[in-house]
Amino acid sequence: MNRLLFSRIDNSPLIFFRICFGSLIALESFGAIATGWVRRTLIDPDFTFSFIGFEWLQPLPGGGMYWYFALMGVLGVCVALGYRYRLSTILFTLLWTGVYLMQKTAYNNHYYLLILLSAMMCLFPAHRAVSLDVKRRPALAENSMFAYIKWLVVAQLWIVYTFAAIAKLYPDWLDLSFISQLMEPKAGYPLIGPVLQQPWVQRGIAWFGIGYDFLVIPLLLWRPTRRLAFAASVFFHLFNALVIQVGIFPFLSLALMVFFFDPEGVRRLFFPRKPVFNARELHLPAAAPAISWAMGLYLLLQLALPLRHHLIEGDVLWTEEGHRLSWRMMLRTRQGDLRMRVEDARTGFREVVKLEDYLTPDQREKVMAYPDFTWQFAQRLKAKYAAQGHQVAIYARGSLKLNRRPFHPFIDPTVDLAAEPWDPFRHHRWILPPPGREPVPDLKGPGEPRPRP
Repeated sequence: MNRLLFSRIDNSPLIFFRICFGSLIALESFGAIATGWVRRTLIDPDFTFSFIGFEWLQPLPGGGMYWYFALMGVLGVCVALGYRYRLSTILFTLLWTGVYLMQKTAYNNHYYLLILLSAMMCLFPAHRAVSLDVKRRPALAENSMFAYIKWLVVAQLWIVYTFAAIAKLYPDWLDLSFISQLMEPKAGYPLIGPVLQQPWVQRGIAWFGIGYDFLVIPLLLWRPTRRLAFAASVFFHLFNALVIQVGIFPFLSLALMVFFFDPEGVRRLFFPRKPVFNARELHLPAAAPAISWAMGLYLLLQLALPLRHHLIEGDVLWTEEGHRLSWRMMLRTRQGDLRMRVEDARTGFREVVKLEDYLTPDQREKVMAYPDFTWQFAQRLKAKYAAQGHQVAIYARGSLKLNRRPFHPFIDPTVDLAAEPWDPFRHHRWILPPPGREPVPDLKGPGEPRPRP
């Protein structure tokens, strides 16, 4: 194991990835400003739905988030150039993690992956060649890296793709109902739009997606199939970039493929003037045991997080409990219908909540269809009415349409959400079961109790 992890190999793949990584995060940051994402997600709303426990983390006032993202873009350029690399990478990681935690209305698994990769890059010596840091301090120059850098990246990708494949093994993916729903809005695309509506094409998309996710890492690791797997990766990720439109992730994934190729070949292709690395005798660093343990614990956590929903009662596809951080990507659409009512039993005060008075259209969609958003909004309403002198109970009557299935009752209207705690490790009983699982209680209007025997 020590020889696998701590042998020295040419660092050209890491250098190439640093340049791609920095360029892509710069494009992501500047692009978020140019496309209006920053405005829609962080500036227009009166508040954002942060991850529970991070409610204190809210966007900067005024146009502050434009400067925030502009700074991240500049840091990305610095990473690509290898200028003040450690500082630039650490600052970007902190800023990007802040954006991730302060809003989940635009949640995306790829944003989470970017946190993980950014954190890794903080620790990797990716500035030791072809960088402005080396020009400033020639003593930093190094042509090799420990092999554990490559294997950590490979293991992370294997986890991402394998769990993504497993998650697709459910009825709505296999019977093409979700794929057909995903492709419907693409019907107007020039040339390929009508083709994407064909059942045989959608069947190919469904099974190619499962097969690719399951097999791409083993095929990339085996030299005889490496080029074929890379060609399939180019097709797969360019399709996602052009048709599904998932930001920088397809290009980031293609850049990560460099770790599967012969480092010397990468050097000859991209850095022909970089000195050739001559293999050295194995020499374990003093921190080798700590590095091995840290890698093992990190990968164990990455294996555990996608499995945690099995320890929570209910179907994660319906409840969303344990969905995030689990590589359950492009699996469902959720459409909700929700009515909320505020009551103060002491004064007799009652009011129907108009969601549009508080929320942007994107936020309303989330509050109506995702239970943690519903709960967080109830807590915000509770605080607002408490400031006005009311001690309120908040009831919600909600139904949910999952993919092409019909609407079904989703939120128990007899439960006071303002009084409910949130526990990320257990099922919340006010989330009603999906169709066919358990008898649905008699649903009265919001705040009306169930009949007692």
